[in-house]
Amino acid sequence: MNVVEKPDARLKPNAVDMERFRLRRFIEGLAADELDTRKDAIDLAGLSEVMEGNSKAVLFRAAGPERAELVGNVMGGRSRIAAAFGVKPGELLKEVQRRLRNKPEIVEVSRGEAPCQQVVLTGDDADVTKLPVHLQHGADGGPYISASIDYVIDPKTGFTNVGLRRLMLRSQKETGIDLVAPSDLKAIYEANAAAGKPTPVSFVVGAHPVDHVAGVMRLPVDELGIVASLRDAPLAVVKCITNDIRVPADAEYVIEGYLDERGHVEAEGPYGEFLGYYGAVKRNPVFHITAITRRKDALFQTSTIGGKTLGRTDTAQLSALRTEVAIWHALQAAVREPVAVYATTSSGGAFNVRVAIRQRVPGEARNAIGACMGALANCKNVYVVDPDVDIFSDEQMDWAMATRFQPDRDLIVMSGMRTLPLDPSLPPGSRVGAKAGYDLTWPFGQGARLETRVPEPPKFVGKRFPSVEAALADGPKYFEELMTAVGSRDGREVVRTLGAMRDKLSLDRDAEGRYVINPAPAAKK
Repeated sequence: MNVVEKPDARLKPNAVDMERFRLRRFIEGLAADELDTRKDAIDLAGLSEVMEGNSKAVLFRAAGPERAELVGNVMGGRSRIAAAFGVKPGELLKEVQRRLRNKPEIVEVSRGEAPCQQVVLTGDDADVTKLPVHLQHGADGGPYISASIDYVIDPKTGFTNVGLRRLMLRSQKETGIDLVAPSDLKAIYEANAAAGKPTPVSFVVGAHPVDHVAGVMRLPVDELGIVASLRDAPLAVVKCITNDIRVPADAEYVIEGYLDERGHVEAEGPYGEFLGYYGAVKRNPVFHITAITRRKDALFQTSTIGGKTLGRTDTAQLSALRTEVAIWHALQAAVREPVAVYATTSSGGAFNVRVAIRQRVPGEARNAIGACMGALANCKNVYVVDPDVDIFSDEQMDWAMATRFQPDRDLIVMSGMRTLPLDPSLPPGSRVGAKAGYDLTWPFGQGARLETRVPEPPKFVGKRFPSVEAALADGPKYFEELMTAVGSRDGREVVRTLGAMRDKLSLDRDAEGRYVINPAPAAKK
């Protein structure tokens, strides 16, 4: 996407429905097969066990001693993200791409109109330890706010940057934040810190799934506009209480504050990361809380991150969708006709990518592999198949690997590639790694052979003839076509007819296995 101007924020009271994109309304609209509701009181220490491996979003009606309402694993299934966009799962990527092309419309509302500021806590009342924040993994450095969406203004452009960042509780007024990996927020923070300036940040906790999808997109635009574009509707924003950052006015909670200018100085972590392993203790900046605002009936949110069931976590599902958007754009430039893209959620949503293409010229499968490897640093293994293989099916991908792949011909390995330092298979401290491409397509031009066709039940659709002989006189026919020709629903009478014809006529079979009548040899003179 090209760089665009910052979207204008207009004051237009009562123009936006403040409930349509509210997290609570989305949760209330989920069916029982998508939502696990727990009405009984539960300690915060018991939340993670309930959500681990759960295929549903989980709504806790009475969490912790405050009996707070909390929801987790909201984006832990592609079907729920698709529902947030109003489409079926197979239509999600196309719909996200369509909405990204929308011109954003942003409406600024007053504080009195913003539901996220119905309750305002400042000073000692802005105590983050009073929120229902729980310990997610056994070796984590502390309780983490894991569903937070950060909003920060880039002083160089005036654009709002939007991302997803975790916060480790340190005290009532401080948290740690992970700013080790390359990101826009890290660049903004380090530029401010170098100038001796703090970095104001506001975190939304409790947001519609569409906003979380916007948070994982990384595009050179004012990313507040991405939120509006993906909503496919006007976005109401409100200025925060203690800084000049504008956030969605329909949020459940907003935590305002700043990152101090001391740099990466305080220990943060360990934490159960999105690849299913712990991230080590890091030195990171400190976030200082200046205000907490919320709705009167606010619903707190937590996200599932690590563990053995990565495919059912919020982060894997969101990462997969972001990967698919980036890979699709790269493929459109590299090959003529991409058909489908799927980043497996069990690989964290980025490391293993499956692509189906329709090859028009030789070499396009390898072009697709190269495009995927270059599009994202954490795209590690790329599998390219023909359109007849369902890339969303593990069974069909395994079948394609078994029957269409020759390692000495179809394996492509690239070393010294930029990669994600969190990959636990890398040597300690390494910033580069290897990537592999698996060409599971038929060699160009060989996909139409009988030996490459996939068997399927006969359909018995075709032209009718008065007899088997008349059908064969029309041209070569498969046995299925002969049954269709005479309207047979049995087939054995066709066998008997062919047997009688074999001595009478010059009946034969061609290389495809079709029955043919060879022309009678010319009489000798």
